[in-house]
Amino acid sequence: MEISRAACIGGLILGLNINWSYNDYRMMHAAKNSLTKTLVLSIFLVLLLVTSCNTGTAADNGTVSFAFTVTADMRNYTDDNKNYFRGACETIALKEPGAFMISPGDIDPPSYAYSTIQKYIGADYPWYPVVGNHEAETAEYMAWLRTFNKGGNTLPHITNTGPPASIETTYSFDYKNAHFIILNEYFDGVSDTGTDGDVTDSLYSWLSGDLSQFSSLPDTEKPLIFVFGHEPAYPQADEDTGRMRHEYDSLNEHEANRDRFWKLLSDYGVKAYICGHTHNYSIYLKDSVYQIDAGHARGTADIGSPSTFLIFYVMQDKSVICKTFRLNSGTGNYELKETIELK
Repeated sequence: MEISRAACIGGLILGLNINWSYNDYRMMHAAKNSLTKTLVLSIFLVLLLVTSCNTGTAADNGTVSFAFTVTADMRNYTDDNKNYFRGACETIALKEPGAFMISPGDIDPPSYAYSTIQKYIGADYPWYPVVGNHEAETAEYMAWLRTFNKGGNTLPHITNTGPPASIETTYSFDYKNAHFIILNEYFDGVSDTGTDGDVTDSLYSWLSGDLSQFSSLPDTEKPLIFVFGHEPAYPQADEDTGRMRHEYDSLNEHEANRDRFWKLLSDYGVKAYICGHTHNYSIYLKDSVYQIDAGHARGTADIGSPSTFLIFYVMQDKSVICKTFRLNSGTGNYELKETIELK
């Protein structure tokens, strides 16, 4: 169980106050300087406990700049049932909503997913949806996503709209000391639903241009960079169950484009590529870039791997801490599985 620093310190101070009252009573006739010494000692102990009380939060490792959350592949289970996506949203609201949520695809119907987020996390809570294969194959869902980011800059903090024919569903935005890139991997240069999942020449060219804006900056001024797309470049098995899905039909189906894409991420120092598609949670490091598959947030609707959400803490020193929460089928609660520093 995580206990807040304030609660921890409050309890300790309360304990000192009880002890102080007892000492006052027991030593009411003692010398005045003895009381002063006790007061000084109590203040010292409080200060010591304030600096040493360990609450198990990311802030213990430094100063948090901001946090954000990631949920993926909640598709078809976004209604008002706490056993599904709603349960993840309720837990996120209690744990750490952060500044915004990004969902790397298969969030259909997107209107239902967004309604659940608004109801259980916050009406004004920003959400950045990513096109998945199930959105790309459904005209109604694509129309909703285009309208949601009408003109390519309706969502907050956007700094670069996407290429023609994908301006609403490919874009980048800045938040404090980080840069976020959202890719529509179904854009083929002509249509935003034209491929089966690929980083085509047109998408690669746009991504290269977006990343190059930081190339002339000294390392101390470069932001952290996170890239989001639906399909993994290197599909992995679920870390807990070992289940494997989409092993050969993810970005690796177009191997040359996949390799070119990953080299670009590595060359520009991208911290992580965050995806979904497989419904399996995994973290995989290749060429100094983390691939983080966020699994699924469908609750009990997919028993092949536990429902998952991620909380990322971006620190002021540009280190990144990822906390992974997974649904415990026995208790029905989301529990912290692991905390990883992305180095």
